[in-house]
Parts: sequence; C-alpha cells; structure tokens
Amino acid sequence: MGKIILDKIKIFGFHGSYPEEKIVGSNFSIKLEIELDFLNASIHDELSQTVDYTSLYKIVKEEMKIKSNLMENLAIRIIKRIKKIEKVIHTKILLCKENPPLEGIVDNVCIMIEE
Repeated sequence: MGKIILDKIKIFGFHGSYPEEKIVGSNFSIKLEIELDFLNASIHDELSQTVDYTSLYKIVKEEMKIKSNLMENLAIRIIKRIKKIEKVIHTKILLCKENPPLEGIVDNVCIMIEE
C-alpha cells in the first residue's frame, strides 16, 4: 500500500455562506491524500498501474470552480469524484480557507474529511 499526497494546493474560489465571500472570494489551501496499492506500479514502472496525480489536481481545480455555501460540500464533492477512480482505496482531504471573515485574527479555518 502507499499514498499519493498533493500538499498545499493553492486555489482561489468563491465559497462561503456570507454574501461578501461569494463576491470577493478567498484563497484556499488543500491537502489531498489517496491510498492505493503501489505494487504493480513499483514492479512495472508504468503510469497506468497507479493514479496520475495530474488527474487528481484536475478534479480539485474543476470542483473549486463550482460555488458552495459550505466547505464541507466542496470537500465531499472532491472526494466523491476521486473515489470513482478504480485504484483508490481511501481518500482524505484537508480544505482550508485562508483569512476567513471572522472578527479576530485567524490564518485559516479548515475541515478534514476521510472516506
């Protein structure tokens, strides 16, 4: 078994429950982990025997273009699409909104979902 990890994906998006979040937008940071069996890929040295991380990035980028009120909705949409990839056994996402609209100083607000 092994993991493919895409760490600190930085994407701008218009996600949030407050009207200003839908207009102004925010920077998001994403950490994505998928678990899969690396045995055939390690033996045969063939991309077709693993999951191409560029396809994972493409899924994240496409889903980030679709507005959500909640980060939970956005994260589960990303996970559901990734789980459709045949070789994927387990998925974990950490989705963070940078500089959230709070009255205090907070660098990020994050959610984590595993499936």
